[in-house]
Amino acid sequence: MAVTARFEAKDDGFDLLLGDRVILRHRVDAPAFRIAKGNPTVTMVRGNFRLEDAPTDERALRYVVPYPGKQFGLSDSATGNAILAIDCVVEDDSQSAVFIVRALEDGFDRIHIDLFAEADEYVWGGGEQMSYLALNGRRFPIWTSEPGVGREPGTPLTDAVSADGSFAGGDYWTTNYPEPTFLSSRGYSAQLLGGSYSEIDFTDSNRHGLSVWHKSVVIELHVADTPAELVRKIPHASWTKSALPDWAIGGAIVGLKDGTNSFARLEKIIAAGAAVSGLWCEDWVGIRQTSFGRRLFWDWQWNAERYPDLPARIAELKARGIRFLGYVNPYLAVDGPQYGEAARLGHLARKLDSDEPYAVDFGEFDAGVVDFTNPAAAVWFSEEIIGKQMLDFGLDGWMADFGEYLPVDLRLHNGDPMEEHNRWPVHWAKVNADAVASRGRTGDALFFMRAGFTGVQRYCPLLWAGDQSVDFSRHDGIGTVITAALSAGLVGNAYSHSDVGGYTSLHGNVRTEELMFRWYELGAFTPVMRTHEGNRPDDNLQIDSTPELLSGFVRWSRVHAALAPWVRHLCDEASATGLPAQRALFLHYPEDRETFTIQDQYLYGADLMVAPVIEEGAVTRNVYLPDGNWVHVWTGKHFAPGWHTVDAPIGSPPVFWRDGSEYASLFASLVDVRDSK
Repeated sequence: MAVTARFEAKDDGFDLLLGDRVILRHRVDAPAFRIAKGNPTVTMVRGNFRLEDAPTDERALRYVVPYPGKQFGLSDSATGNAILAIDCVVEDDSQSAVFIVRALEDGFDRIHIDLFAEADEYVWGGGEQMSYLALNGRRFPIWTSEPGVGREPGTPLTDAVSADGSFAGGDYWTTNYPEPTFLSSRGYSAQLLGGSYSEIDFTDSNRHGLSVWHKSVVIELHVADTPAELVRKIPHASWTKSALPDWAIGGAIVGLKDGTNSFARLEKIIAAGAAVSGLWCEDWVGIRQTSFGRRLFWDWQWNAERYPDLPARIAELKARGIRFLGYVNPYLAVDGPQYGEAARLGHLARKLDSDEPYAVDFGEFDAGVVDFTNPAAAVWFSEEIIGKQMLDFGLDGWMADFGEYLPVDLRLHNGDPMEEHNRWPVHWAKVNADAVASRGRTGDALFFMRAGFTGVQRYCPLLWAGDQSVDFSRHDGIGTVITAALSAGLVGNAYSHSDVGGYTSLHGNVRTEELMFRWYELGAFTPVMRTHEGNRPDDNLQIDSTPELLSGFVRWSRVHAALAPWVRHLCDEASATGLPAQRALFLHYPEDRETFTIQDQYLYGADLMVAPVIEEGAVTRNVYLPDGNWVHVWTGKHFAPGWHTVDAPIGSPPVFWRDGSEYASLFASLVDVRDSK
C-alpha cells in the first residue's frame, strides 16, 4: 500500500495528511501550535513525582510564513518572522513519516501541538497503563515513577499513604512504564520521540493534545489498515525478537524469601504435585527490615549467612530442571561494600555542588545511583555485578527492579537528568541484556522489569506489572494487571506477567483466600506464572499457608505447564510479528466496536479467550465473545458471539477456545489437568 505524507495548503492554514487520513488541521482561527517558556518545579519523594510548570510568554502561532530549508514556518504575526519551523520526512516504506517541529527563538522550550480527532475515534496506548485501556477523555503525563498505592485519591488507602505529603497514593495515570505513543481507530499511530517530559491529552473529542517540555518535537507516524498491523509498525523493529525460554513457561516460578527455609518449603510444594520450573529468592542478598515491610539489602552479591551453601543448592535444583532466580536493581545501598567500590571508581551520579555521590532516600535507607550515562559505569555493573556476581554464580533469572527513581537535581556523566529520567529504564534494561549476552545466555537466562519507556522493548524480554495492592480494588488490585498487559502489548512488549497474590500490604490490607485463588486462575493463563510473598509475608497468606491454598496452587501450576506448547506458539508469533501473547480483543476484531473498550478480558493468542474473575465475591461474570463459535473450556458448551453471563465459581474462570483451532485438543485437555489428583 503506497501512502504519501503531505501538507495541503488551505486559504487560512494547512492540513497534514498521511494517505487519506488527516493527522493535523491548522487554521488561523483554530491554531494547532502553541509555544511558551517553561518554569518547572519537580518534586520527588521516594520515587513519587509531581511536575508543575508556570510558563511565560505563551503564544499561539496562527500564521504560516516562509522559512529557508524547511517546508515552512509559523509565527504569531502575519508579517512576522518564523518562530517555529515545520518539516515532514517520508520514510522508506512510504507508510510512515516523521513530523518535525523546532522552536527558532531562544528560551522557548514548551511546544504544544493539537492533532486532528474525530468524535467517534478511539485511542489506545500510553505505555503500560493500569487503569484505562482506551485513553479517551483523559490526560496522561508521561514520566516514569512509582505508580502509587491504591491509585485513587479520595479512598482510604490512597489517602492514608499520601497523608505524609509524599503523594505516594498515585493516580490513574501514574505508572512505572509510560510511553508517549498511541494508536488511533482511524488507522494510524503517533509516537513522540525523545525522553522529555510530555503529556498526551485526549480530554477533548475534537483534538489530541501533545505537549513537550523541549525546544523541538519529533513525531513518528505510521498508517495501516488494521490495529494489528500498527502494533507491528509502532516499535519500528525495536521489539525484542528473543522468545521466552522453555523452562520459564514449563511450570510456575515459586517466589519465597524465607532464607534457607525456602528450600524446605519448596520441597513440600513440589511433593504436593506442583509443576515448578523455578525458585525465586529475592532475599538472596540479605534483608533489611523497615516500617514498610521486609525489604532487601541492596548490595548485589550472595548473603551466605541467610543462604548457606547456596551454590550447591542452586546446582542441585538445576540438575532437577528447576532454575534459581534472584533480584537486583540499579542502586547501591550506601552501607554496602559495592557502593564504596562504585564511588572510588567514579561510577555514581554526583551532587550538583560537589563531586560527592548523590544519595537517594528509598525509605529508611539511602542508595547511590550508578550513572549509566557513563559507559564505564554501565560496563562495570553489567560485568562485575550481573555477570560475575549473578550469572557466573549460577542465577538463571532475576527481577531487575526499579529504574524510575532518577532525580533531576543531580549531575550525570553525560546528559540532562530531565531528559535522561524517562530513558533510565531503557539504560537499565540494556545493562541487563548486555550481561546476559556477554555469557551467551540470551533466550535462556531471563530477567523481568516493571519500569519502562520507549525503546525498552529492544532489551527487556519480560515485563511484570509492578506492586499491586493485595486486593480487588479498581485502580491498584488484581484487575490492573490485565490492563497493564494489554496496553504494554500494543507498543511492542510481547510478554507480561504479575506477582501472583499481589505485593503491597499496608494499613491492614491483607490477602484473602479468594484473592489468592483468583490470582492463581489469572496467573495460569499468562506466559510466566510467578508467585510473590509480598512486602509483609508474615502478615499475609502464602501459597503454602493452608492445604486448600496449596492444593489450588498445585492445580493451576499444572494448567500453566500444560499450556506450554500454546505459549511456545505465541512466542514464535511474537518473534515473527511483534504481536503480544495477551491481546486486546480489537487486534483481531477491528470492525467490532464493542471490543474497543474491553480491558478486563483478553485474547491469549488468537484462539483462547480469557476472562478472569476480578471482582470480590463474584461467582458469575459477563463475557464478550466476538465473531465465531466459542467453546467453554470447563464444560465443552458452545457459545455464540455476543455478551453472556457465565458461571464462574472459584476454580472455573471463564475461558473459551475458538472452535476450529489447531490446538483444540490441548485446550480440551485442560479440564482433566485441572481436576487431576
